[in-house]
Amino acid sequence: MVCKQLMRKMLPLARDCEVPPTTAKIDRFLNTERPSLPCIVVDLDVVRAKYAALRASFPYATIFYAVKANPAADVLSALATLGARFDLASQGEIARAAADAQVFCRLLVDTKGADWPLTRKFGCDAEMAVELLLQARALGLDPKGLSFHVGSQQTDPLQWSRPIAVAAQIFHACAKRGLNLAFLNVGGGLPAQYRTPVPALDRYAEVIEIALRQHFGDSRPEIIIEPGRYLVGDAGILRSEVLLVARKSRHARKRWVYLDTGRYNGLPETQGERIQYRLRTMRDGDRCAPVVLAGPTCDSTDIIYERAGYKLPIDLEVGDAIDFLSAGAYTASYASVEFNGFAPIRTYCI
Repeated sequence: MVCKQLMRKMLPLARDCEVPPTTAKIDRFLNTERPSLPCIVVDLDVVRAKYAALRASFPYATIFYAVKANPAADVLSALATLGARFDLASQGEIARAAADAQVFCRLLVDTKGADWPLTRKFGCDAEMAVELLLQARALGLDPKGLSFHVGSQQTDPLQWSRPIAVAAQIFHACAKRGLNLAFLNVGGGLPAQYRTPVPALDRYAEVIEIALRQHFGDSRPEIIIEPGRYLVGDAGILRSEVLLVARKSRHARKRWVYLDTGRYNGLPETQGERIQYRLRTMRDGDRCAPVVLAGPTCDSTDIIYERAGYKLPIDLEVGDAIDFLSAGAYTASYASVEFNGFAPIRTYCI
């Protein structure tokens, strides 16, 4: 099977699936500017288009961009100009006082269907949520609402239905105690386009709208949505370079392909081979064979893909470029230290 056939198999253009944006603008930049590798290039026009799609699909919601996905200044500026608000998760991201801040409670929910689950660490069950919100009021705080997160890269839109139903029960329980909550944050989780096709944005919007109408009726609170990956993931390409192609024995079936990027400088979400990026080489169309992809560091856990069934051209050579598509989210923002002497990956916004 040749690489082009593999890419076609991975990217069916089904009507109910999200279609990846064109990479032409980034390709021109990489071909003309030839930046040092590895690097990430983000097309701000794609970010803007993604924001416009969210506005159209969720006209009733306030959009908060999850800054941790990609905190590049040009990304934040582009979204701010469009009217986005920002979801900040630490003092380092806020870097200012938060006077008069209101508080809300995070609900613990099932994250089945998410490629990058966010389980157990944050949130509480419904009974405790009611108790905490009432206690916050008793302490003189200003409890305003609820939030939940169904897991990052959530590929099942129906996973929003149950948390919205539970949230409505909490709203009603608090109202009976004289506490009227004002907003519901339905979190992030909207996916980027990796190897497996994902439902179209309209499908997510439809499920969320039906659940809100069914469980809140005419008493719908203010709705907040806080995507990160969806807005910037498909807008970026990570270009890497082949450092070494090797076999572990003369009879080994798989080649090991070592790249100048890996788990510790740009690809942490390949842990457990959960996030599987679409790959592109300059030799696509040539005959392919199975590979193990590994990063450049001396750490033995710096293996990108070993069991995911990737195939690359048999003529792949040292110095060849390999592109990780839809790599605009949770790549450069994780590569923040010079582990093993490899500099943090650089981002170019165009």
